[in-house]
Amino acid sequence: MKRIVVIEDNPDNRELVSVMLSDTFAVTGYETGTEALEGMKKEKPDLVLLDISLPHMDGPEVVRKIRLDPDLGKIPVIALTAHAMSGDREKYLAIGFNDYVAKPILEEEALLGAIKRWLGDSKPRL
Repeated sequence: MKRIVVIEDNPDNRELVSVMLSDTFAVTGYETGTEALEGMKKEKPDLVLLDISLPHMDGPEVVRKIRLDPDLGKIPVIALTAHAMSGDREKYLAIGFNDYVAKPILEEEALLGAIKRWLGDSKPRL
């Protein structure tokens, strides 16, 4: 089963994403970028969903640290954010995110489509 890390400071949003994905993926949630970077070194994920607005270390700083880490640098990172103004998508892709999904997640398929683009068609094993 593919592993997805969700880095989101809002516990309700973290839980929502976890519920959406837990039938197909092993999901680990972190409240801060610092916790996530430490946890990902111990158990490397296949993909990261990363909020932009986090306390202490924002999403862009977290993605920069991921990209500089030789063990984590190639992991796909999807911005999962309420920053949805014109130009935001391009800005976040330019700083190292692989993809971008705006919150609130109104349709599960938007999130699942982005994940499938980077992980392929991950279906649960029977």
